[in-house]
Amino acid sequence: MTVIKHKTVLITGAGAGIGQLLAVGMAGKGASKLVLWDINAEGLEQTKGLLSGFDLIVESLVIDICDSQEVAVQAELLAKSPRPVEILVNNAGVIFGGAFILQNNHQIEKTILVNLLAPLQLTRAFLPQLLASERGHIVNVASAAGLVSNPGMAVYAASKWGLIGWSDSLRIELEKAGSKVKVTTVTPYYISTGMFDGVRSGPMLPILKPGYVANAVIKAIESNRLFLRMPWLIRLTPFAKGLLPVRWFDWFVGGILGVYRSMDHFKGHPNSK
Repeated sequence: MTVIKHKTVLITGAGAGIGQLLAVGMAGKGASKLVLWDINAEGLEQTKGLLSGFDLIVESLVIDICDSQEVAVQAELLAKSPRPVEILVNNAGVIFGGAFILQNNHQIEKTILVNLLAPLQLTRAFLPQLLASERGHIVNVASAAGLVSNPGMAVYAASKWGLIGWSDSLRIELEKAGSKVKVTTVTPYYISTGMFDGVRSGPMLPILKPGYVANAVIKAIESNRLFLRMPWLIRLTPFAKGLLPVRWFDWFVGGILGVYRSMDHFKGHPNSK
């Protein structure tokens, strides 16, 4: 069991949405230090304001997590601090919706950099101090889009498929090495944050509430859960894909559940460029 109390927790994308809620939730669980990273300075100030009533150390940093050199520098500084990182939450993410043919080079590269390459490089930079802790934990927030192909988010899906494959491979490597560091891979369906503004979904697959997701992630950390898939239908995805012929799976997921139409009215976050 991973105990959050008295731990140092680093959360990327902590200036809004799930990252902000995770910060508040971790504080409520008794974390002794929160390291909050985001590219949005205003968002970080808002998160810090929400944490003002808690007795803990809060360090925030405006940082581009795609800058691997800066990440390495900050990781080294934190490793030398009295409270090195013990729980790492790779939460930051971006999406540029629309048909693949309309995606420009910047959008493709930014999606892969933020959603896939940055978590790999960030985890590599912090892994030595996580290994040095008695009960280190890595949380990788992927997406159900990494389990189910979906038109209108092909590049996003590619980044999350890659993240899931790496995350679980890392878990197995650490287990084989006898490490006490745990890895939790999170694959939620759409969440009602600005990131997925305009997305539509049917009653069988409701859009998730941010508070529910954040609470579920914290519980998954505490119980050392390997995978957290939300909602319950997403848990059946690996089984269904292995059992059903491709066209049958398309019929059920795309036709009956309506997933393949869910991005038709996507707007996304107004700050996405």
